[in-house]
Amino acid sequence: MGLSASETDLLQHGPVHGPQCPQRQICCSTARSMGLSGSETDLLHHGLTHSRRPLRKQTRPTEPRPGCRPCRVFLLRWGFIHGHALPGAPARPHEQPPVLQAVPAAARACPWAPSLQGCPCCGTDSPGHGHFQTCPLHCGLFRGQKLSQTYLCHRGATPGHRPCGSSAQRSCSVSGTAAQEQQRQVRDCRLTSLLDLALEKDYVRSKIAEYLNYLIDIGVAGFRLDAAKHMWPGDIKAFLDKLNNLNTRWFSEGTKPFIYQEVIDLGGEPIKGSEYFGNGRVTEFKYGAKLGTVIRKWNGEKMAYLKNWGEGWGFVPSDRALVFVDNHDNQRGHGAGGASILTFWDARLYKMASGFMLAHPYGFTRVMSSFRWPRYFENGKDINDWVGPPSNADGSTKPVTINEDTTCGNNWVCEHRWRQIRNMVIFRNVVDGEPFSNWWDNGSNQVAFGRGNKGFIIFNNDDWSLNVSLQTGLPAGTYCDVISGQKEGDFCTAVEVHVAADGMANFLIGNEDEDPFIAIHVDAKL
Repeated sequence: MGLSASETDLLQHGPVHGPQCPQRQICCSTARSMGLSGSETDLLHHGLTHSRRPLRKQTRPTEPRPGCRPCRVFLLRWGFIHGHALPGAPARPHEQPPVLQAVPAAARACPWAPSLQGCPCCGTDSPGHGHFQTCPLHCGLFRGQKLSQTYLCHRGATPGHRPCGSSAQRSCSVSGTAAQEQQRQVRDCRLTSLLDLALEKDYVRSKIAEYLNYLIDIGVAGFRLDAAKHMWPGDIKAFLDKLNNLNTRWFSEGTKPFIYQEVIDLGGEPIKGSEYFGNGRVTEFKYGAKLGTVIRKWNGEKMAYLKNWGEGWGFVPSDRALVFVDNHDNQRGHGAGGASILTFWDARLYKMASGFMLAHPYGFTRVMSSFRWPRYFENGKDINDWVGPPSNADGSTKPVTINEDTTCGNNWVCEHRWRQIRNMVIFRNVVDGEPFSNWWDNGSNQVAFGRGNKGFIIFNNDDWSLNVSLQTGLPAGTYCDVISGQKEGDFCTAVEVHVAADGMANFLIGNEDEDPFIAIHVDAKL
């Protein structure tokens, strides 16, 4: 499916009430329906995927409640786009299934739909999520229209799993070349014990498209396709081609849904992310793994090596990449990335990595927002990696409380509310479309770069202080650092940076500073 010239076009237009929103570049994972907690944090705390193993613990569904003003106020003020998901018990305690009552033939049974329709908040950037190999059967997707086993299970089972018993079932016996066989095993056989939809059948494709079009009609702007590598790219394209344009109540006419696909391709695998470029963006898991290694200074890596960050590091093309520092899986040691992945547990380094990601032009960025869980390590493994969100004694999810400094309480982390990250979201919006420029490094872990004449950022990840005068490319004037504080009216609560008429400015960053980086942009000029 072809996308519009820029996926951000689908997110240009503002909510039902309020001014048009500027073009955005941020994609936040979502975890719960709009208005469930009185805070947008519930929307953003995790990316959603379907369960891949049995539950150890369930949390009780939370009934939606109307209203989303806290979400609209915070996310619009700080330049985020945001999305909506659905209420209900998680498939894994730290995840949540995409559909529980979203029945096209029974929209009145969907309690979250009015909340979604009333609160687009600059559209719904954070796509709905669906693992189409399991979703319809697991969730009873189409009420009164059960998909037969013939359609669900024709691809059979891997050894050790019960086959569906359908005459249309395919075996998983070895044939063809090793690479061809690996591709077929990944895409045709069951993913663990999950049923596999017969996506080559037009009936199945049409039912999936019917459901997605229902979500589009009520205001959803795009979709994350979980475990996309376990589906043939052509099968995905077939049902994406059946999707409607976005609802013109919130989006300009002719705008197509934003699509991104979870494809883990760390290199050396038979299935490549490039096979899915025609359908939309793909997750670039090498991004967080490599950036974490650099920021941690492991294996001799230095920030100076980031000068050609992006395709120069073997990543997918920028216009096909969905990038992130961490996600709901690899922040717990699951999925792809390994020990180098930075998370909120490594707050100082995490903020640096997030700042670099949001300042750099490569890819379409996604900001993580999480909750704490009681980590407990045995033999190097967190045995509590399955634990879900903060819960009360009866299993119900605790509400997200907002502290006086706008951060979250009740063990909700809300990285998107951290001053350094939310201000870098604004930075990214301000410099959108500007070229990567004025790179500087000291040959080690002090680096800086600009974005045209709109913004400039500098990092000190060395074990000694930084004191240097650099060309920023910015107009002359006094700027407020948006990392140590922010501009409030004509006043700066942070470090001030003076840019001379020739664009030069002096920067001083101690190696023990709480946040060893400085960022300035034209909207933070005093």
